[in-house]
Amino acid sequence: MTAIVHKSNPKKTASTTGATLAVSSPFDASLLAGQLAPSSIAMYQRDFAAYAAFAGNVTALLDAATLARWRTHLAQETDMSPNTINRMLSAVKRLMREAATQGYVTHEVAAAFDAISGVKTAALKDRIKNNARVRIEPVAMRTICDAPATERLIGLRDAALLATLASSGLRVSEAATLMCHHIRAKASGYIVLVRGKNDIEFREAPLSREAHSHIQTWLAERPVESEYVFTAFDGRGERISARPMSAVAIWRVVRKYTNEAGLDAVKPHDFRRFVGTQLARTNLRHAQKALGHKRLETTARHYILDELEVGLTDNLY
Repeated sequence: MTAIVHKSNPKKTASTTGATLAVSSPFDASLLAGQLAPSSIAMYQRDFAAYAAFAGNVTALLDAATLARWRTHLAQETDMSPNTINRMLSAVKRLMREAATQGYVTHEVAAAFDAISGVKTAALKDRIKNNARVRIEPVAMRTICDAPATERLIGLRDAALLATLASSGLRVSEAATLMCHHIRAKASGYIVLVRGKNDIEFREAPLSREAHSHIQTWLAERPVESEYVFTAFDGRGERISARPMSAVAIWRVVRKYTNEAGLDAVKPHDFRRFVGTQLARTNLRHAQKALGHKRLETTARHYILDELEVGLTDNLY
C-alpha cells in the first residue's frame, strides 16, 4: 500500500498550475513556487495532469508502478519523441521528490518514483524530427530581413523585429518583452539588456547597427507610446496597439517572411541558432556570451551546425 501523509491541498491558481488535475491529488505543481518561473511551473503542471489522467485515482497516482506503465503507454500508444516522454516522466519524479520534502508523501515513495528510468532515445530515434533545426544561410537571412514593405507601419515593425532576431540571438520570449530602455549604446555599437529564462540579473546581448537603425525608425513612426519595443497590431485594419507582441504573433511574423523566402518550418529559435552558428565559426566563446549560455558545452552541442564539407575524401588515394 502506498504511504500518504495527509495534508491540506496547496492553493491552486491558474497562473501557476496551468492545468486542472483529473483526480484529487494531495498536491500539485504549485509545490514548486519560488523555485521555478511560473511558465516552467505551468509546464510541470500540464505534465503532472496528463499523468494523473492516466492514473485515474489517487492511489494509482502515488504508486510508482503506474509511472512505469505510463512510460510504456507513451512509448507504445503515442508518437511523442523520446525527449518529450522523458521530460514528462522527469516532471512527475521532480514533483514527487518535492512532495516528500514537504511531507505530502514519504521519502520511500519518492525514491520508488526516482527508480523508474526513462525511455531510450535510440529505441525511439525514428520519432526525432529531422527538420527540428532549420539551417538559415547568410544569403537567405538577408533575403528574409529585406522582405518587409517598410512604406507601411507594420512593415517598419517587422523589419526591426527580424533584424533584431537575426543579430541578437534573443529568444522569442525575450524579444516579446524587450523594452525601449533595454537598448543601450556601448563603445561604437549597441547592446540590449536581457534577462532570460534562467537569469537572475540582466545580461548583455549584441545588437547590430542595422537592427538599431530599424528600431529607431519604427519607434519614431509609431503613433502610440509604449515601454515595449515591439507592439501589436489589432484586427485586419492594422490598428496599432501599445501592448507588446505575443510570442505567437512573433512566430507568425517569422513564418510569413521565411515562407516568402522559400524556407519551410522556420522557427524564431532558428534565428537564434543562426546568430550562434555564425559567431561560433570564428569564436565559440563569443557565441556563448552572445547567447547567454552558462556552459560552453551547450553552445558547442547545439549551435555549431556546420555540415560536412563535400569532397573531403577526394584524392585520398
